[in-house]
Amino acid sequence: MKIPIYYLPLWGTPYQILPDSLFINGPAQIGFDVRAFIADHPGWLKDSSDLSGGFSRSGAEIVEIVARNFSVSPRLLLALLEYQSGALSQPTPPPADQPYILGYVDRAHQGLNLQLVWAANTLNNGYYGYRSGELTTLTRQDGSIEHPDPWQNAATVALQYYFSLLLPPRDYPQAVEAEGFAKTYRDLFGDPWQADQPHLPGSLTQPEMKLPFAAGESWALTGGPHTGWGVGPPWAALDFAPPSVVGGCAPSEQWVRAVASGKVIRSEPGVVVLDLDADGEERSGWTIFYLHLGSEGRAPVGAQLETGAPLGHPSCEGGSSTGTHVHIARKYNGEWMPAAGVLPFDLEGWVAYNGAEAYKGGMKRYARTVVACVCSNAASQIQAGER
Repeated sequence: MKIPIYYLPLWGTPYQILPDSLFINGPAQIGFDVRAFIADHPGWLKDSSDLSGGFSRSGAEIVEIVARNFSVSPRLLLALLEYQSGALSQPTPPPADQPYILGYVDRAHQGLNLQLVWAANTLNNGYYGYRSGELTTLTRQDGSIEHPDPWQNAATVALQYYFSLLLPPRDYPQAVEAEGFAKTYRDLFGDPWQADQPHLPGSLTQPEMKLPFAAGESWALTGGPHTGWGVGPPWAALDFAPPSVVGGCAPSEQWVRAVASGKVIRSEPGVVVLDLDADGEERSGWTIFYLHLGSEGRAPVGAQLETGAPLGHPSCEGGSSTGTHVHIARKYNGEWMPAAGVLPFDLEGWVAYNGAEAYKGGMKRYARTVVACVCSNAASQIQAGER
């Protein structure tokens, strides 16, 4: 059913490029072998390498890592690489003096890895920005604006947003219509609408979850809703800092704990992912993403944990951090779940709400409100196990 709305000028195209279920790195991507797919094509990507996380990695590894970290479909990333650089069809790689493979010219984003990081982050900004109702206007490079068609889907608007930032206005319309990027995707992977299987049920509810520290302990809420990974939307994460007599990145003896029972399916520097349905697959069901866990005592892959079991110690490891804390976020079927909104983060009845900007929100429980503050003052403290 389409509800009539008032007409707005400068509406964009109603053409839908990609279903939402194929935008995220979710159930539809399970079983897709990135390395084998790349190896089956003659393009330069199969012989490429770049630095990622301080290590030299193959092009296929980089696609996998970016897709996993941002939870963006690897098929989508491969189609973008092909559409913009012929990565799967052209044997000759881009010249070494042209490091902006996707066309995003920025000295901080040179090379395959950082160009893909920018692309995935930008796509997420568009997808979740549109989902939340914040992204209502696209501004092209010449300053002209476009309002996404009111019945567009989030994946298509994400691609429109991406191309509006990247392409000159003369090239933008071609990219977002049927013979543009969509054709490249179809040629590689078939008709995406034939594979669409909606991944978010309307009846979705969050399982019961505890605070990520032990009953009786009080930790500071140092970050209200903010990005789950990267910069900007989705505002999927919350930050908690343990009690400490020393500021900065001092070691902590406190334990970060499992908010629910589950299985550890990823454990790497700074990161633990807890799979609540214990099927061993990060792209299906509820998963909890923990960031900034120290190497000492970090739960290993395969550990089956009960609610409240220790996962590791809060630290500054993994990503940028100005102080010892833990960053936690939720995903369902690969989609980052906003910490506030329709299905907010609920930890022992403490419910997250957004602030005017990232990190500035807080949590509410009954009549009490706690506002996030990096100062870790008394007003930002939350005690686990309160009745």
